[in-house]
Amino acid sequence: MGLVVLLLASAGRTFGAGATRPADVSGPPNIVFILADDLGWSELGCYGNTYNETPNLDRLAARGLRFTCAYSSSPVCSPTRAALMTGQHPARVGITDYLRGDDKRFLAADYHTLAEALHDAGYATGLIGKWHLMGDYAQRRGDPAGHGFDEVICSETRYIAEGDYFGPYKFMPDVQPRTADEYLTDRLTQETLSFIYRHRARPFFLYLSHYAVHAFLAGKPEEVARFRAKPGAGQPGRNPELAAMLASVDEGVGRIASALEDWGLADRTLLIFTSDNGGELRFTTNRPLRSGKATLYEGGIRVPLIIDGAGFTRTGEVCDVPVTALDFYPTFLEIAGAKPKPQQTLDGQSIVPLLRGATTLSRETLYWDFTLDRPERRRSASAIRRGDYKLIEYHDTRTDELYDLGRDPSEEHDLAGEMPEKRTELAGALKQWRREVTRGAATRPSDR
Repeated sequence: MGLVVLLLASAGRTFGAGATRPADVSGPPNIVFILADDLGWSELGCYGNTYNETPNLDRLAARGLRFTCAYSSSPVCSPTRAALMTGQHPARVGITDYLRGDDKRFLAADYHTLAEALHDAGYATGLIGKWHLMGDYAQRRGDPAGHGFDEVICSETRYIAEGDYFGPYKFMPDVQPRTADEYLTDRLTQETLSFIYRHRARPFFLYLSHYAVHAFLAGKPEEVARFRAKPGAGQPGRNPELAAMLASVDEGVGRIASALEDWGLADRTLLIFTSDNGGELRFTTNRPLRSGKATLYEGGIRVPLIIDGAGFTRTGEVCDVPVTALDFYPTFLEIAGAKPKPQQTLDGQSIVPLLRGATTLSRETLYWDFTLDRPERRRSASAIRRGDYKLIEYHDTRTDELYDLGRDPSEEHDLAGEMPEKRTELAGALKQWRREVTRGAATRPSDR
């Protein structure tokens, strides 16, 4: 009964009033990593959105560090999730497109995942929510329970593609709703609070992987009605269903942050919020960034990232240094006081220096590979960002586009014809990188 009372005490609260942050915390901190699905860079109030309502995430940004140039590892979900778990480029893992229901690919057991590494470092580990690193759910190859998680809760056991946000859950038939009108996002938040409370006496790593705001959109009816009544509802970038779903995610973040404070864990818990890729253009615009999900333009790969807690000293600041989803693995290892296994490949870089106040990283170049087995209406492409310059190469036409993101973050002015030397430099570096990391040459595009 005590656990239920504590959970209910935190259920209706937001956080921020009277919160304190210590200058230093000894011992390995807890890690709560919250991943939204298909949430674009410009959907949060702290990123300039004036229609959606995200007061708790905005408070988190005001207390912590907000990144303006954070990138997913892919413009679709499964590759980014593979990068999070392995610390390796999706092209190195061999998962460069989302996994379909009949897909034979999966995250193989021979990868030493982030969860396994933190488990070895003494952490309790949990996954709550979406996994999407196996395609053939009947065979259960790539099951998250085999990748280092002590607890796997409300994670799909059947393929999910078209959304399912109210119980009973077709893609999780073994999960029983606790109320007649249970909303999935709320259930994940409640499970998160339970996990944190159960493991509060030892370091824990919790991966809260929301199914929202993925299509097909379905917010709570009362929230959808509220957003439909707001000025401008229905105009581009003002989607009441998306706003309602995001409001539930935001409310959950507030409840988690409040619980950490109530239970004396806030000063030794690192709280991270980000997205697996950019927003879906059927439902949002990602403006001022160009395009969206399933493209390598900024709208497809630049995502919100907010980090707070555990005694880090950058309070209410903004970081413009480019970082990527690949960086979480080495960052969390450093925070846990752990090291990678001998000969283990990690393609990212720890961003702990940025959390501690640094304004640069030694890395200059980021890479993406979006090779599609079934292109359909999408196009296989690769991209490189070096400094402010970004080059996108399309595999079907073998053509390049070059942009100066410092002057042109909306990618409106293609410089490929005006800067042939820069184009050649970046194309050569991208070609060499792709040769180094891709597996299965028969399924990869031929380098020119």
